[in-house]
Amino acid sequence: MEPGNGEESFPSGLRARVSIHRPAARTSRDKEHDEKDDQLSPTGIWGSCWRLYAALSTFRVLNCLLVQSSFVPDEYWQSLEVAHTLTFGYGHLTWEWREGIRGYAYPFAIALQYKLLKALGLDSTTLLIWLPRLSHALLAAFADLKLYHAASDLSGARVARWVLLCQLCSWFTWYSCTRTLTNSVEASLTCIAMAHLPWASRSPRSSMARSVCVLVLAVLVRPTAAVPWLLPMAVALWRQRPPPWAPLGHSLAIGLAGLTASLLIDRMCYGEWVCVQLRFFLVNAARDIGSFYGSHPWHWYLTQGLPAVLGPLLPLALAGWRHAPLTMRGAVLVTLLTYSLLSHKEFRFIYPVLPFCLIMCGHSLRRLWSPGATRGLLLAARRGLALVLLLSSLMGGLYLGLVHQRGTLDVMGDVRALCGPSEAQRSVWFLTPCHSTPLYSHVHCRLDLRILECPPDLDGNPDYREEAEEFYREPVQWLRAEFSVRGEPSHVVLFNTLEPVVEKFLAERGFVRTASHFHTHFPEGRLGSHIGLFERQNVSQIGS
Repeated sequence: MEPGNGEESFPSGLRARVSIHRPAARTSRDKEHDEKDDQLSPTGIWGSCWRLYAALSTFRVLNCLLVQSSFVPDEYWQSLEVAHTLTFGYGHLTWEWREGIRGYAYPFAIALQYKLLKALGLDSTTLLIWLPRLSHALLAAFADLKLYHAASDLSGARVARWVLLCQLCSWFTWYSCTRTLTNSVEASLTCIAMAHLPWASRSPRSSMARSVCVLVLAVLVRPTAAVPWLLPMAVALWRQRPPPWAPLGHSLAIGLAGLTASLLIDRMCYGEWVCVQLRFFLVNAARDIGSFYGSHPWHWYLTQGLPAVLGPLLPLALAGWRHAPLTMRGAVLVTLLTYSLLSHKEFRFIYPVLPFCLIMCGHSLRRLWSPGATRGLLLAARRGLALVLLLSSLMGGLYLGLVHQRGTLDVMGDVRALCGPSEAQRSVWFLTPCHSTPLYSHVHCRLDLRILECPPDLDGNPDYREEAEEFYREPVQWLRAEFSVRGEPSHVVLFNTLEPVVEKFLAERGFVRTASHFHTHFPEGRLGSHIGLFERQNVSQIGS
């Protein structure tokens, strides 16, 4: 595809049969305006690339600071907690790390930041929490810039501006891009790879080697990152001139170098040779262990997952579907159908295809604001609706980032306050659903912290029941037995849904609620609207 038009690159013999999707009624003046505008440099409206990146970085840092809620356990337990253990020698690792199905490449990168803070004597809890997130914010800003470049090369500068606006207004991008999730890194690297993949052979940024390097890095972070790129990479290699054997060889060499780097990092961190990509596939795909954490119907991504991730932008994506490159549409479908084969499904798994969908949204908005668009009340109504969709998406992201599910992070401030001279005599039990809160990465002291474990059954035991399930079946009996064996903790953290069940038992042992934090307006199952910290009386005088 040539920059500035809306068609893919086709052999000259077929080009005459390909129709370019443009409004039906077009004047010569409109066409001249479009051609002139689409030939602008991708940063013509903003000035230099650096100024645009500075503006986007400011936006994403603000985005980072305004996301103060929790999303999924993996944003701590597969990143910050692992990095804290690597750097400071204490922490808690989940079963995935004991089984060797997670690669250390991503938490190792965070551990390098922690080691720098430690070396400078700046390893405060605040910096341990926020420095990795600010790094993600800067990466997300670079991804925004690269998505803008990719859209400009694919469809012209006018579409690119709308794509960037959709990216900045996307509630899911706002909610997720600055979190310490492998999916967030995967999505950012997807945007970067889009700008370098030779969708358009004449793009100044096209480079098969650069795009392969970025994708190999994404696969090191999360093996599933390869799924959205199976079709685009195959098509890009096929279109290489001369024949693709040399680019294919270069790509394989880059992939081999990436795998070697992954093996070395995992060898250093695990203490033995481990091919985590193979183990990841065997456990998650072949054995479908993910179903232990919930199952969904095969069509979930099509009927619920993608519509929820797009949110109010869904109508714009559907309207612009046919204007996106065929390869890009195929990549979205291949990803959705591949992930649909697994029983366990989550919104964040399809985050990497969101940038593809935002290209489609940009086409819709470009057509609505085309100089040749039909005038009248209908057009005004459509434009008004489009603006409402954009603003409502951003407002949804603000609510979810500032209000929804924030209690599990706020309560960690109370736990952190227990650190000090007498911390060795204090212990905190988290009687919450598995991994509801972070742990040592948000406390950064050697408090005795205990959570309810919930590893899946890897041995095929039909009577297997994990610890959290045992607790929630008979909370009082479980506590009575554990207190008699392990002794009573000094503090307990639990949701208000559990209070009526254990309140009397805790009161008899001198526990009093000393803090309560709002968590969500939509309590569900074991998650309550508030989460509280209970302290056993006279514990605060220990060691004083």
